[in-house]
Amino acid sequence: MTEQAQPACTRHASAGVRGLSPYEPGKPVSELEREYGISDIIKLASNESPLGPAPAALEAAHTALADLALYPDGNGFELKQVLARRHAVAPEQIVLGNGSNDVLDLAARVFLGPGRNAVFSQHGFAVYMLVTRAVDAEAREVPALAMEATMPCGHDLQAMAAQVDEQTGVVFIANPNNPTGTWVESDPLEELLERLPPTTLVVLDEAYAEYVQTPGYPDGTRWLEQYPNLMVTRTFSKAYGLAGLRIGYGLCHPAVADLLNRVRQPFNVNTVAQAAALAALDDNEHLARAIKINNQGLAELSRGFDRLGLKWLPSAANFISVQVPDAPATYKALLRAGIIVRPVAAYGLPGFLRVSVGLPEHNHRLLMSLEKVLKA
Repeated sequence: MTEQAQPACTRHASAGVRGLSPYEPGKPVSELEREYGISDIIKLASNESPLGPAPAALEAAHTALADLALYPDGNGFELKQVLARRHAVAPEQIVLGNGSNDVLDLAARVFLGPGRNAVFSQHGFAVYMLVTRAVDAEAREVPALAMEATMPCGHDLQAMAAQVDEQTGVVFIANPNNPTGTWVESDPLEELLERLPPTTLVVLDEAYAEYVQTPGYPDGTRWLEQYPNLMVTRTFSKAYGLAGLRIGYGLCHPAVADLLNRVRQPFNVNTVAQAAALAALDDNEHLARAIKINNQGLAELSRGFDRLGLKWLPSAANFISVQVPDAPATYKALLRAGIIVRPVAAYGLPGFLRVSVGLPEHNHRLLMSLEKVLKA
């Protein structure tokens, strides 16, 4: 098909949007099947739970299908009640999102715009750049800590604070961070909160918080009362295994939540997602099993990378980034072996591949395949 001239209307699109590259998700299994004609594929690319949803969540989702002719509860009353009790906040402090990245977008739409700026770390979640530039705000990406640092490629909080000025609308902090898996401990993070001006919204993205077993890691929700300019985001896509239903939430001051809810799309969280999330919150045993499998998998992968002589970044999440001699070639070779991992060159880590933790048999197959690739 010949290339068509762009419509004249595109000239009036936001300059920030015109300069963006679309977010590229991990390769789907079906796409790899089409490209290579292979089966028995394992996907370790998108930080999904290998355990899947709790059986009770699946049952609740199935039951909710009977109400698909009706609009969902646009305010998410029942889910907010449960979340409020869990986090010891008022329901008015909760914003529901179509995944937690939806809440990140709401924060940018409310607190950023032309003449404003957002501060975030190098190697940070791609959505921070996307939502900032989409509203024509300035994106201030702060260099991460050096590879030789105690927390290699982690957030340099002091350098981030130095980039904040009167026009800084949002500071994004991922803890743990995607795609590095690195984390920020309690004391330096609270020091940053003390240092930042109250006019700047601090978004603490805790998408992987349920997995963290590392001493010194903070639960950001305990600071909500002390810092009215703090918002903590969480998701059901990771440890709860509900990535396909797209549901997450933000916890913040009621006045901040009110502003976000003014621009939130009506019915942004569907009926099935709300029902599944409610059931998932009630199954602590399934969550504990997911965390245990993840901890064992992280240890297995790190030992395997050590055995292969590969450098890897410390991770407190459900993935680990590993440095390989030729990341593009290794990625393609693993695809041919039926294993999907994630290149992270777009995150400023061209020599690394990000590997999501799978079930024990998935992790073993990845390590065996990687060993063959490296020898070849």
